Amino acid sequence: MFRNSSQEISTAPSAPSALDADGLASALDAVHRAGIPGVVAEVRDGDRVWRGAAGVADLRTGRPVTADMPHRVGSITKTFTAAAVLRLVERGAVGLDAPIGDHLPRLVPDGRGAGITVRMLLSHTSGIPEYLFSAFPSLRGFPAGDFSTRSLDDNRFRRFAPSELVAMGLAAPPAGRPGGPSGVYSNANYLLLGELLRELTGLPPEEHITRDVIGRAGLRHTAFPSAPRLPDPHPRMYEAFYGHIDPPRDYSEYDMSWTGVGASLVSTPGDLNRFYRLLLAGEIVNATSLEQMRRTGPVLTQDGQSTIDYGLGLHRFEIPGSGTFWGHDGTVWGAQALSLTSADGTRQLSVAMNLVRWKRLGSPATHPIDEALSHFYRRALGGDPHASAS
Repeated sequence: MFRNSSQEISTAPSAPSALDADGLASALDAVHRAGIPGVVAEVRDGDRVWRGAAGVADLRTGRPVTADMPHRVGSITKTFTAAAVLRLVERGAVGLDAPIGDHLPRLVPDGRGAGITVRMLLSHTSGIPEYLFSAFPSLRGFPAGDFSTRSLDDNRFRRFAPSELVAMGLAAPPAGRPGGPSGVYSNANYLLLGELLRELTGLPPEEHITRDVIGRAGLRHTAFPSAPRLPDPHPRMYEAFYGHIDPPRDYSEYDMSWTGVGASLVSTPGDLNRFYRLLLAGEIVNATSLEQMRRTGPVLTQDGQSTIDYGLGLHRFEIPGSGTFWGHDGTVWGAQALSLTSADGTRQLSVAMNLVRWKRLGSPATHPIDEALSHFYRRALGGDPHASAS
């Protein structure tokens, strides 16, 4: 077991702080000891910031993880994509309530394109279902039927076109009525938004988001991957798929075209905190756009087991004992991340880890990793670290 160094930095030494560096380091180390190979985090309280890392980046070599390592952050990418779209709305290039068929008639043809708006894509209320079970066909029986994880290996170096994946989603039975009172989370929505960015700017959507959002925020360690392999140093990323891959398999080298501008960004906890701090202060999109992003409604998660409070690329979290937080979470094969910012902007947490889907399906008990993460989150977000998880 490795315990890496943590540091607390202050830009105003006399400022009061609720950050407990030793407590945070101990709680993060407990997440590693519970079973996560490597976990990194940055916690901010006002002017003070704590960064920590615990565990290993590579199970084979024992190479330690460090807080500044770039990490796949999954669907946190959606907030960046939403910000890019809203900045075009601000410039008058597209309307939030414009039918997507007006701009992408070949991708979403006929009456369907006329009934789905840009806003619906951003809020997952378009009714277009998830395409993942078509792109990864061996998973189709998940969770109750016969399935295998073979597709994860088959697709490791497969290059998908966004239009190919969107077509898979459109070919499936609709997940709901466009613009209905509740939505269903679907990556197809954000692939369509990426194609909208391409149509409106003439640039690959990744390039436009990099110029207009990542660059505007001054993020130095955030980028869309240009190849399946990430530049060194980076953590290996281990997928357990609910115990069906045992031991967990390294999927850090992967062609991320299967998720594109929906979930392929690479970043660090420090960059994520900076991005959300600027976004929620109105420095990335204007006040009107930010208000639209914060208008939330219920959205059913991909597994159909829970409902989240979702706006336009932003997720609202109510944390017992800590209050309201805004941000996003995300997973891809082998990697998981979460970024939260308090409603008043003073408290932030960004965390990334290199093992996902560790709990076996049907297991009735809470996994030690979940308990350790819950304890760390409560301590990081200013709640009672000794309270029971809700």
